[in-house]
Amino acid sequence: MTDHESPDDPPADLGPGLGLDEPEQPRSPASAEAYRVLARKYRPQTFEELIGQDAMVRTLANAIESDRIAHAFLMTGVRGVGKTSTARLMAKSLNCIGADGQGGPTISPCGQCEPCRAIAEGRHIDVVEMDAASHTGVDDMREIIEAVRYASVSARYKIYIIDEVHMLSKSAFNAILKTLEEPPPHVKFLFATTEVDKVPVTVLSRCQRFDLRRIPADRLAAHFAAIAEKEGIAVEPDALAIIARAAEGSVRDGLSLLDQAIAHGGETVSAAEVRAMLGLADRGSIRRLLDLLLDGEAGALLDGLDRAHELGVEPGALLRGLLDSLHAISRRKASGRDDVLRSAEEQAAIAKDAETLGWPQLHMLWQLLLKGLKDVETAPDPREAADMALLRAIHAAGQPDPGAVIEALAAGKAPPAPQQGNAPAASSTPAPADRPAAQAPMAETPTPAPSQPTPDPAPEPAPWEPDPAAPAAAAAAAPPAAPEPAPLAPSLPGDFMQFYHLVDDARPRLGVELHDKVGLVAYAPPRLVLQPKAPLDSDFTRDLAAAAKQVTGEDWEIVLQEHGGQPSLAEAEVMRQQADRERVMADPMVKAVTAAFPDATLEEIKDAS
Repeated sequence: MTDHESPDDPPADLGPGLGLDEPEQPRSPASAEAYRVLARKYRPQTFEELIGQDAMVRTLANAIESDRIAHAFLMTGVRGVGKTSTARLMAKSLNCIGADGQGGPTISPCGQCEPCRAIAEGRHIDVVEMDAASHTGVDDMREIIEAVRYASVSARYKIYIIDEVHMLSKSAFNAILKTLEEPPPHVKFLFATTEVDKVPVTVLSRCQRFDLRRIPADRLAAHFAAIAEKEGIAVEPDALAIIARAAEGSVRDGLSLLDQAIAHGGETVSAAEVRAMLGLADRGSIRRLLDLLLDGEAGALLDGLDRAHELGVEPGALLRGLLDSLHAISRRKASGRDDVLRSAEEQAAIAKDAETLGWPQLHMLWQLLLKGLKDVETAPDPREAADMALLRAIHAAGQPDPGAVIEALAAGKAPPAPQQGNAPAASSTPAPADRPAAQAPMAETPTPAPSQPTPDPAPEPAPWEPDPAAPAAAAAAAPPAAPEPAPLAPSLPGDFMQFYHLVDDARPRLGVELHDKVGLVAYAPPRLVLQPKAPLDSDFTRDLAAAAKQVTGEDWEIVLQEHGGQPSLAEAEVMRQQADRERVMADPMVKAVTAAFPDATLEEIKDAS
């Protein structure tokens, strides 16, 4: 620097690059503006532009008109339904002064006065918007507690908007409780949250709560159509319907998808392009796997799973796709309406499956795939778990419909057999030599209807007598019947079962021992001879004689001997149940059912009467 140069003068003779190695950087034109996404560009500026929340708007309008404005409001709902937008609109409504500067709180803010413009631009000093996700501590609440003591600078109300309020810590919630319950009259709190269950009840009780609903798909489609028209973009109605369905009730999600679809399709957005953008076209591979599953092509299905694995598709995603397809078939079968999210070819395939598949098969496949998805999530090797889950579903898909089997049996026809290759053989019981194997389960003579029980060939024995239908070993162990007793006095029970019930009602403990631990040798009132089947208490005979005298008024002689006793009442019940089970399983109709369903088991026998 020479004596004639000042520090502010530019360096002399340094060339066009001003002494720097790199060239001079171009400057952006002053008129250039950054692109604003549709979700920000079309954020509601008035309550009239807030769609789908009519009940809340009406409540707020009545509160403002009647000057019954609460000191704290809580807006809750899923993402993108207008929680933060509602809070900002309420801030404008409460602080609007009108275009002439003389207005008061209104549900329709003018948007022209200084408070409205400052709030819309996020620069109003008296409207503080805070993100609770990044300001979670008690120190942040202390700043609010200290600030609320001072009056607002220029606005009518000092307003604090806390977004995602559920992210505040427990100590932060406790710190603001007192201020939230009794704030100064110039302070309003506006809270927004997507997880209201995480907000303490002590905070909820101090706020007026508004649950913002999901926006219906038809209203979303109409809203997106109006925005597309303002943007000068041609969007097919089906494309708008797909975007509205994919948005799941969220305006912001739908506008983001619409923004993406415009960038993907250009000046014209078609439904096919939206499906491809959302990845809905990949459902074709899932559809082919479902067809192989329903056709019972185990080998081809495993090959398809191998190809999907090579392409990097997760097993859980495959099973979720199959579940989604089954859900679409079930909805089509129940409602008869097509799904706009699916292509015409897929809608036709779904309609065909809805006509051919029955409800039992759909429910069964849904449960099997749902169980398979849980196995995939917990198995050491998810791919192996997916293979086994789909093979299990193929096996079940080949089984006949239980309703069809019952109808066939009721009509006297052979039940439908399992599909070859999809299920094991119908029955391991060989068919008689004089008739085909397919008709082996059916009887040659007419059988009674299912509701009519088969008559027993002989009267059922009493519980304390040997059952002739019981196993041969148990029947052989029974001794000869006791000699017929002499006529009884009117006060004495007529048989051992009546005696047991009288004792059981009076002395339940003795009743248990009579039922389970002894067998009848002779019943000749007032004399009773029993054989112990299990260890008895040393005072059993004395206690039983006392109980017998109590219930009959007669002195009884109780004798125990080590042989000659019949089965105990408990043993007799077991033998009778076994005989009933064998008689049911021998019924021709039951044989036919077990032949059609080899894995079926007899759980319970009920009296048809």
